[in-house]
Amino acid sequence: MDSLSSAATIFPGSGDDITGQIGLIWEQMKAPLIVPLLKVLVVLCLGMSIMLFIERVYMGIVIVLLKVFGRKPEKKYKWEPMKDDIEIGNSSYPMVLVQIPMYNEKEVYQLSIGAACGLSWPSDRIVIQVLDDSTDPTIKDLVELECQRWASKGINIKYEIRDNRNGYKAGALKEGMKHSYVKHCDFVAIFDADFQPEPDFLWRTIPFLVHNPEIGLVQARWKFVNADECMMTRMQEMSLDYHFKVEQEVGSATYAFFGFNGTAGVWRISALNEAGGWKDRTTVEDMDLAVRASLKGWKFVYVGDLKVKNELPSTFKAYRYQQHRWSCGPANLFKKMAMDIFKTKKVTLWKKLYVIYSFFFVRKVVAHIVTFVFYCIVMPATVLVPEIEVPKWGAVYIPSIITLLNAVGTPRSLHLMVFWILFENVMSLHRTKATFIGLLEAGRVNEWVVTEKLGDALKTKAGSKAIRKPRLKIGERLHLLELGVGAYLFFCACYDLAFGKNHYFIYLFLQSMAFFIAGVGYIGTIVPNA
Repeated sequence: MDSLSSAATIFPGSGDDITGQIGLIWEQMKAPLIVPLLKVLVVLCLGMSIMLFIERVYMGIVIVLLKVFGRKPEKKYKWEPMKDDIEIGNSSYPMVLVQIPMYNEKEVYQLSIGAACGLSWPSDRIVIQVLDDSTDPTIKDLVELECQRWASKGINIKYEIRDNRNGYKAGALKEGMKHSYVKHCDFVAIFDADFQPEPDFLWRTIPFLVHNPEIGLVQARWKFVNADECMMTRMQEMSLDYHFKVEQEVGSATYAFFGFNGTAGVWRISALNEAGGWKDRTTVEDMDLAVRASLKGWKFVYVGDLKVKNELPSTFKAYRYQQHRWSCGPANLFKKMAMDIFKTKKVTLWKKLYVIYSFFFVRKVVAHIVTFVFYCIVMPATVLVPEIEVPKWGAVYIPSIITLLNAVGTPRSLHLMVFWILFENVMSLHRTKATFIGLLEAGRVNEWVVTEKLGDALKTKAGSKAIRKPRLKIGERLHLLELGVGAYLFFCACYDLAFGKNHYFIYLFLQSMAFFIAGVGYIGTIVPNA
């Protein structure tokens, strides 16, 4: 009857009859239902934790070996600087198309167009193509005027619009490739509206494609101009630095495959066309194209030393939408392409296993699910069911090592590791939800919300910070899912403090506070409605 007395303590003042009934129902459900279910979940979560642990250790070993032996792309593939040919002049240079897809990008359109027009390359061998899907007529006029301004300076820039937004970004890029002048182009560089390539970007990427006919894609790394804007952008930097410094490097060095990041990359147009071009069947058209091109035998190169400046989403609303797309899309693509990957005959068995198991299953499905289900649902539940015990290696050692391996990508933020863990666990709620939506092809599977940009690069350059006022409508900032999980964790923490023996309450209180903070929208940059 210990649990009955515990229930009475947890629900004071509600009446002995009600408390007794709750305790009785709990006791009747626990042995035949809760305990067996929790045992199965613990075993599954421990299995997934081991899978994720092996994956992280493997990538850690590979990246250390790459650094020790100095294996850079320039050494693995032929790379020579482009040289002038006196006899044929600029005709020796390949024709390059630069695409900039945008949608109502009022804050950053000048930045991206200016950076693209500033790329160093023979002027008669480059075409800048601005693909404007804006629905705001004022912004469309501003973008068109900006293109005309650069055209008056002698830049070969094309302003292209369409009468619908079918396929979103993939649809815009696909339409852009249909124009007659694109037929003369050999390569296409793609930059999202907030990306600012350095002038030497093409000089550093094109040689890989020119001298290595088997290479279909060259991807550069992202550099975040607003990483220090708020705590949320610092947390994002830690997560993305691991992706770029470890995951992309390892994929490029071992199997010449990684997910195209959708921007800051250069495609060989023949590889893009052979793979079937842009498709809008998922919200990760970039990853879709990369997988299809890889299955055709094309190799990818990641140049980690080449950085392209861009902006991180600094509002919680924008970040949630982005993470939904980045989690739902890969899971949905995995479901659609798993059999195609398995059946293809143009790549080795090991590469198939790498793409299916490591790239998709562990990183895009297991990583999200185990983070939320194990650390935010199952482990807290074991506090209420003392018959279930999670081994220390699963509860402490493995997650600690995984966390350290993730955090080393951003040494300057190691002191923020605890905050990063709490924040990542909060975001795992949305990633897990999005992953299941993608796998089951449920309601929001094809939802595409363009990530809001605030033009922080311009504000930083100006050396001034805009004054941002909190919204007056509190209801707009309340997130019931976060508040609900926070309440569950807080209840488990109180129970563990009163009756538990594992001291989980320290973690549970901290994690519940993180969910509560996110639940009331007190995270990231808060901008006025206007």
